[in-house]
Amino acid sequence: MTVTAASPASPALLHRVGDRALTWLDAHRDHFRLTDRDRATGSAMIERLKPIGELAINMRVLFREGVAGSRQRTRAGALLDFAWRELLDGGNVLAALQQDEPLSPVPLEVYAPFHELGHRHPGLEALLSVCRRTGTWTALEMVPNRRLGVLNAERKIGLAPSADFGQALARTWLGQLPEPWTVQLHIAYDVTHTVFHVTNWGEAPDRIPPEIADYLTRYLPAWLDDWADLEHWDLLGELLVVDACLPRPTLDARLWERYAAAQAESGAMPIQRGMPEGSPDVVFDQVHHPTLVAAFASAMATSRALTTAAG
Repeated sequence: MTVTAASPASPALLHRVGDRALTWLDAHRDHFRLTDRDRATGSAMIERLKPIGELAINMRVLFREGVAGSRQRTRAGALLDFAWRELLDGGNVLAALQQDEPLSPVPLEVYAPFHELGHRHPGLEALLSVCRRTGTWTALEMVPNRRLGVLNAERKIGLAPSADFGQALARTWLGQLPEPWTVQLHIAYDVTHTVFHVTNWGEAPDRIPPEIADYLTRYLPAWLDDWADLEHWDLLGELLVVDACLPRPTLDARLWERYAAAQAESGAMPIQRGMPEGSPDVVFDQVHHPTLVAAFASAMATSRALTTAAG
């Protein structure tokens, strides 16, 4: 495969995508709230907690990469405080879920980014300590990249790992370096999340093993083009994050211009093709994830672009 050199996107374009996404997330913050219907069943609550954890991860990335202006930092800080105090009741929601479902790793995974940002809930940590001493905690069956997510959450909180990280990585699709033309939709998401967990959401790109970095450097440009042609903006955004994690990111201007053009004036990013129609709740449920991804991709790419420009 011959890969032509790409012209990098301007930091201004990269930053604008994230600024608009953050504006939309802030304006729609109340849609992240748990409803009484969500609290009625554990599975419904878990599905509604995941976006809150993703919101916290994004605010963590924004603070960590240092690419936010004063207005963005203020908005991100307010969103994080809102998520912890109002959406999670200071962590009590997570502690209650851990009490009801002691072997669920979801409270740990949602709590980890808040812990990184200085929030603490001793009661939840005590519950986790008890649950993690059981044999079932390590015996729980889950797909390999999900196991990486649990191990990374343990690492973020400073807990002893419940399994070997290298062995877990070797069992993932990406860790086995298979045929690159087998990257279907669910496999592509497995690829991106494997990179996210290995690097702690882009914090430590050097944790990607050299053979995996070489594999991604070789084949990622073709995957980016494929999913851009399909106008699958949610997955394209995640792949753009992977690009920013590589030793030599392309920050391809052509792809970033297409990605930015897909973003609505409001700052929301559709999953695929154009914005959906429907009630505000229905639209939020469909676009909150790709919009969070847009904020994540923007922060990572802007940081890499500025680092490169600084030499």
